[in-house]
Amino acid sequence: MNTTRRGFGIDIGGTGMKAAIVDLNTGDLLSERLRIDTPQPATPDAMAEVVCELITGHEWNGPLGVAFPAVVRHGVVGSAANIDKGWLDIDADALFTEISGVDVHMLNDADAAGIAEMRFGVGALPDGSPRPGVVMMLTFGTGIGSGLFVDGVLVPNTELGHLELDGHDAEKKASAKARDRDELSWKEWGARVERYLRHVEALFSPDLFIVGGGVSKKPDKWLPYIDIDTEIFPAAMANNSGIVGAALAMERHPG
Repeated sequence: MNTTRRGFGIDIGGTGMKAAIVDLNTGDLLSERLRIDTPQPATPDAMAEVVCELITGHEWNGPLGVAFPAVVRHGVVGSAANIDKGWLDIDADALFTEISGVDVHMLNDADAAGIAEMRFGVGALPDGSPRPGVVMMLTFGTGIGSGLFVDGVLVPNTELGHLELDGHDAEKKASAKARDRDELSWKEWGARVERYLRHVEALFSPDLFIVGGGVSKKPDKWLPYIDIDTEIFPAAMANNSGIVGAALAMERHPG
């Protein structure tokens, strides 16, 4: 008889902070997904308050994982492309742990989404093991996040949305935010995404692209306009992948 193992994940994005209790055996959400707008400016103290609200709202009192839109090395924030610059060099693990009173482990948001997809989604084989080879998780939202896996092992903090393409950070032209900002049709946006994917193909020769973020919920709008050599699929877990991956990452975190 399987015993349900519960975890708690928080997914921090540029516009919203989402959280839920997760079944670590199946990846299913065991609670309603609670969402609170990301505070503006998204300073460390302001975001820590929202994290506490999300924890309290679920009556959670155990360790938890947080998916965060930045480079995170051993809990310390190393970039701030789409968040407040006040986050740079902050020990986010220590800050959130102190304010919340529970053990908190931070990781890059696209890495978290990839962990979930490699366990329960497109990157998982029928027996539950991760797909071998080079698998790349890409999340299209405020920016472009990336999670790189080699034979199921995560290479953290790749941040491939910041690859230079045509003189710009790629995410400035091909993110979901760029589609809204430039009022692009899905076909026009698809052409930009294809240009970006072909660049990544040339650099990494992946076996599979998994695309997450809000666009993963409507692949019929954009996927027909993508013609590349690599297999590409929308994320099976859609916008829940960051929450699930954060919960799984906390389980794997040694301390």
